[in-house]
Amino acid sequence: MKKELPNIIYGTAWKKDATTALVIEAVKSGFQAIDTACQPKHYAEEKVGDALSLLYEQGFQRSELFLQTKFTPLAGQDPNKIPYDKNAPLKEQVAQSFEISKKNLQTEYVDSYVLHSPLFPSSHLLQVWEAMEDIYKRSEALNLGISNCYDLQVLKKLYKSSEIKPHFIQNRFYADSDYDKELRLWCDTKNIRYQSFWSLTANLHLLADETIRKLAHKYKKTLEQIFFRFLTQIEITPLTGTSSLEHMSDDLHIFDFELSMDEIENINNLLE
Repeated sequence: MKKELPNIIYGTAWKKDATTALVIEAVKSGFQAIDTACQPKHYAEEKVGDALSLLYEQGFQRSELFLQTKFTPLAGQDPNKIPYDKNAPLKEQVAQSFEISKKNLQTEYVDSYVLHSPLFPSSHLLQVWEAMEDIYKRSEALNLGISNCYDLQVLKKLYKSSEIKPHFIQNRFYADSDYDKELRLWCDTKNIRYQSFWSLTANLHLLADETIRKLAHKYKKTLEQIFFRFLTQIEITPLTGTSSLEHMSDDLHIFDFELSMDEIENINNLLE
């Protein structure tokens, strides 16, 4: 049965040997969505699986969790740690990578399978997407998505050419892409849910703005909680990769309050 994507995701990039302990703490704290990738360069996907195994022993259920992993094309892999046959056809690379992800995560299915970045030319993108569609049709991936896709025309072409449409897009949320304003508007019309990463790191200038500082004082919340709450209220699902147990708790308590429409508009104006 499909599980709805929770409103905040715990990201596991760059955690290395700390991955297992941090995923356990994140889930125990209340996170229900975990993001990873079959990309040894930046993720320890097998350690996410180790964490899940220990959590299941403690009474947590697979059905309670939303697991999202990714197929990372060759360009995004460490040449010395490619988790599939680099000489295999693209569709076979996807199939091999997904089997490794299932083994790493100790699961028979994932809730979301994401293409880590578009491929060029578009014929290569479509070959990979068709391989992902095969996984979806076997109900081994319950949603499909794409990440690091900032060109709306690329996304539109994928949407038009695909049989199974993207359910998610996961992008950096930063000024260099104009915060994906046009892309997000289009995604809204197609019911594609937008996931943001780098949401805090790339926006320290926004967190320091008087607008957010005043709201933090009003609601007795941190600057980061105000910004994350803003994102969720404009239908963005943020990833947080914090290693702090205190910040994990803070991130999960953004739903204790609600910003007014005027306050949301005031923060939105900071993105101009």
